[in-house]
Amino acid sequence: MSESPSPNIRKRAAFIKSHAYCPHPSHHPTRMALSPHDPESRKDPANASIPPSLVQFECPDCGIPVSCSEEHWADDYESHMELCDTLREINEDDHDLRSGRHFPEFESPGQQMEEVLVNMTNWDTYLYTREYQAINDDRSLRQATRLLTYPLTIGSILSELSPYESIHRKGGRLTTEGLRSLAALRYSLHPPRTGGDMTVKGLRPTPPPMRIFILGARAESSLPREAWIQLSFLFPRVPFHLIFIGPEAMANRDREFPLPERTPANPFGAIVEDRISNHMKITTYVEYYHTLHQAGFFQPFDPYFDCFVLFHPGLGHPASAHEWSETLPQLLETKVPIISTGYTEWDMRRDIDWCKEKVGGEMDILMEPGENKFRSLRWDLNDYDPSDVSCGNWGVWTFRGKRYETQMKDEHEG
Repeated sequence: MSESPSPNIRKRAAFIKSHAYCPHPSHHPTRMALSPHDPESRKDPANASIPPSLVQFECPDCGIPVSCSEEHWADDYESHMELCDTLREINEDDHDLRSGRHFPEFESPGQQMEEVLVNMTNWDTYLYTREYQAINDDRSLRQATRLLTYPLTIGSILSELSPYESIHRKGGRLTTEGLRSLAALRYSLHPPRTGGDMTVKGLRPTPPPMRIFILGARAESSLPREAWIQLSFLFPRVPFHLIFIGPEAMANRDREFPLPERTPANPFGAIVEDRISNHMKITTYVEYYHTLHQAGFFQPFDPYFDCFVLFHPGLGHPASAHEWSETLPQLLETKVPIISTGYTEWDMRRDIDWCKEKVGGEMDILMEPGENKFRSLRWDLNDYDPSDVSCGNWGVWTFRGKRYETQMKDEHEG
């Protein structure tokens, strides 16, 4: 990386070398291990004899700075070999993005005829039935899925052609409560033809847009809008309103959209993009959701037209859990579905355990946690720990605030 022809990658290599620590077990630990798979868990303070040291040696096979010295790299080679091929793939994909080549995999098709059904079984069937240009090599497929994983993760769950089935079927993950909640959203997303037209006699009432609240928005808020429009193409009769909320929702985009002044007419400084297409509007709030919720800014919520999405929220992560402690009860209070993704199975399980610890039985699981059919196929590198690799939206699960049904009791009973 340090000898890359790309200045950005050389800069990234310098950042890694100045922030990441050598994973060799002879070093003293630098932080608490976050999972049993965390390389930091191999460091035993009782047996460690060397103080922490920054990574300086780049593996000759993958090109990533992974050890403080060649001796530690060679001594820990067996452990590194578990990740070496993946790290090399990450390095090559990063160079590919900066190679200056033409990227036909990023050219998205327009709207199709409604009669042409989209097969949502997996990436291959989706790209084929949506008539994308043929992607003939794995690297191009990884680049395309890294971009499309966000809209397709949402669309694959909400669509009536969803690949996720009832838990009563083999391999199914949707619970009974999940089928009930998603049935309400699917009723709105797949409306029957009304017979309306442009004449006075053909006027029909128009339902409100489908509101999708994306909380803790980071990278997904800066995706090319052509990627998000693919979501509306899956539901051509329904308008969408995407609402990005989070303190990092406009990170590194100040030149593109300077933050507006907060005024009585725009109290939370909303950035509105309403000319994306006839069926999609995007609004961004650089604010915590609980502040907007307490102000009653989005009420009322409707289970037929509203949905929350949390991409890699880190609900149970020690560094971010405190930011969600006030928000979680408010989300459950709305009683609308909440889609959440995770980098790994461990990441999802930690989030679920944290939610159960915070709210107890006041939560219904709508879809059991598991691998996302439309996860990113491209792996990502943690610059603070090169041995920590993950892929975007690897897993997905869905939950909702618990509903209590009224049961009528016969006056003659008991």
